Amino acid sequence: MNPIVRIATIIAATFLAPAIGLAAAGKVGVIVNAPAGPVKGTTQNGLHVFKGIPYASAPTGDARWKSPAPVPGWKDPFDASAFGPACVQPVTGGNIYAETLSPMSEDCLNLNVWTPKGARKAPVIVWIHGGTLTRGASSQIVYDGAALAKRGVIVVSINYRLGMLGYLAHPELSAESPDGVSGNYGLLDQIAALKWVKENISAFGGNPGNVTVAGQSAGALSVLHLMTSPRAKGLFHKAIAQSAYIPSTPELKRKRFGMPSAEEEGVHLAGKLGAKTIDALRAMDAKALTGGPALAGYQPSATIDGAVLPRQLVDVFDSGEQAAVPVIAGFNSGEIRSLKRMLPPAPANAGDYEAAIRKGYGELSDAYLKRYPATAIDESLLAATRDAMFGWTSERLGRSQSAIGQPAFLYFFDHGYPAADDNGLRAFHASELPYVFGNLARTPDSWPKVPDSKMERDLSEAMMGYWVSFARDGKPAAAGRPAWRPYLPGKAYMRFADVPQGGADLLPGMYELHEQVMCRRRAADIPWHKNLGVSAPTMPPPAEGCR
Repeated sequence: MNPIVRIATIIAATFLAPAIGLAAAGKVGVIVNAPAGPVKGTTQNGLHVFKGIPYASAPTGDARWKSPAPVPGWKDPFDASAFGPACVQPVTGGNIYAETLSPMSEDCLNLNVWTPKGARKAPVIVWIHGGTLTRGASSQIVYDGAALAKRGVIVVSINYRLGMLGYLAHPELSAESPDGVSGNYGLLDQIAALKWVKENISAFGGNPGNVTVAGQSAGALSVLHLMTSPRAKGLFHKAIAQSAYIPSTPELKRKRFGMPSAEEEGVHLAGKLGAKTIDALRAMDAKALTGGPALAGYQPSATIDGAVLPRQLVDVFDSGEQAAVPVIAGFNSGEIRSLKRMLPPAPANAGDYEAAIRKGYGELSDAYLKRYPATAIDESLLAATRDAMFGWTSERLGRSQSAIGQPAFLYFFDHGYPAADDNGLRAFHASELPYVFGNLARTPDSWPKVPDSKMERDLSEAMMGYWVSFARDGKPAAAGRPAWRPYLPGKAYMRFADVPQGGADLLPGMYELHEQVMCRRRAADIPWHKNLGVSAPTMPPPAEGCR
């Protein structure tokens, strides 16, 4: 090495690196001295990247279904040059989201960090992947955090336990717990990751006092869980919920909303797997607990246990007891186009459609048919399911945060491009992700390919600008783009079509209709997120407090 270059390198390592925890630096490697232990990452295009860092240990085998355990500190540099294993999950294919995830392990509680060189107290975005709480991983290519990090934020993406391994509740497990509860292990993993960020992110140049928790689909549902969990209080300061939904959630020990208790469901699942006890389940191979005929139809869910999750999400938001943080919330115009398994069977004709709606929605049927007419059955089925799941939730979150004095920003992603539009997938579920992450060319093999055009790049740049500025100071803004006004007053929103466009009163009457349906069903103790549209049961009568 040239002596002058060598001296400059030594000076940089000695005087500059310690300010952000860097103990050594070079062309391809960097070491951060974090409280958890030294971590060796890589240097790429102006960023330091650290992959597969263990933030906790998932109890496995004989110790399955316990809270995440702390990882003992280490002295030798941890090699963070490659992603850690994904959590055990079914291997799936045949859809646009399918992606090979290898290797997999029960001990999968690891995270990744992308940080700009020279970062000092940078805002932090913690990303929670989607996948119905059944599948997915932080290593999926669309979640690469480099493009966002280049705009001045630190991006952290995390793994958490999935499926039965992450969400099983069972009376034997509750008896083992100091709190007398079970389930929610995946959520406890997410909380452990946020605690790791709080304790360690300063060493990477991040500000532990400016953390945005973000996610899409089941990741966005997880964001809502974190907003309502007392265990997560103070661990984040802003929230982004992309295509979130608020289902009626099983309660630990009592039947509610037409569902068995979470413990009863756990006993039923164990029986289907031929296991009479938790010890028998713990003796089983992890892969046998994540898929196969015995678990057909099983949908993992968080549990209302009175400890990790105190009450139904809607009840916590109604009482104003959720995290008092600014939010971005929104959904896509074509959410259900890639999720048609969620649709009820289509009626044979317009007459049958209208009759089913009038039977199920009673005096609300005129409002329902105005919004979802019998003259366009296929589109009405798609829009009604989208709105009942994702649209209502987004507006409800905007109203709830506004009610406690926090700014909320609503968006509607309505962008199409040839490969998606030609296959009937305009603005499908998750199609905003490549734009938010700046990864237009980094999508799964079967994903409709985004064209390499100026319009697509400009839209991505705008969305990244809004998301990064929100993480920085709670106000989404992008240079040269329309001002994004808070949702209230005025019901403002941002529409992302070919270009960002500000608007007001998105889908008039949509929120009011589905809020009334939810409120009546909740009062009648029946689920509000199932049996929608033409499959709806008879609408309960008006209830006190429903407006």
